[in-house]
Amino acid sequence: MAIMPIVRVPEPVLRQKTKKIRKIDASLQKLIDDMIETMHDAPGVGLAANQVGVGLRVCVIHVPGDDVVTLINPEIVRRSGTRECPEGCLSLPGYQGVVTRSEKVVVKGLNRDGRPVRYHASDLFAEAIEHEVDHLNGILYFDYLKSMEELTPYTARDDDEEDEDGQHQEGHDHAAHAHLDEVSAEDAPQGS
Repeated sequence: MAIMPIVRVPEPVLRQKTKKIRKIDASLQKLIDDMIETMHDAPGVGLAANQVGVGLRVCVIHVPGDDVVTLINPEIVRRSGTRECPEGCLSLPGYQGVVTRSEKVVVKGLNRDGRPVRYHASDLFAEAIEHEVDHLNGILYFDYLKSMEELTPYTARDDDEEDEDGQHQEGHDHAAHAHLDEVSAEDAPQGS
């Protein structure tokens, strides 16, 4: 396994719709393993293949406390309810914005073994599915904002909390999905 470089805005691959996977082979398995390692290293809740420069329709998601989910050729087949979510992205480190996401989603696709899967997701899992499927369709979370001025700088301290016993807890809403490095001037978002 290897940690892959994460592609950052405004790289064109992030705006391209990814290609459907027709063959699950050893090279795809290696890509999936590398994506999982990269996601954990970032750290992040999810990672789409085009975020590592590969235009294939595959993503990985790891909600804390659950198993890693791999989705090949994912398609959201049902959405219900809405909620406001503070969201960030590994491809736009140092920023977050509040976007409207579904409370619940149903997604279908294939697992890494090529078997059909269907997930009924809510909360952070539903949010991550929508975020990663958007990536695979060339959509970035800030496309849902009225303007780029709605993005706010983000640091680790913004989402970290202590519980009543003084123990450190990670924030629930995509704390792990926002990369914590400062954005250089050339990476800073431009007006819409």
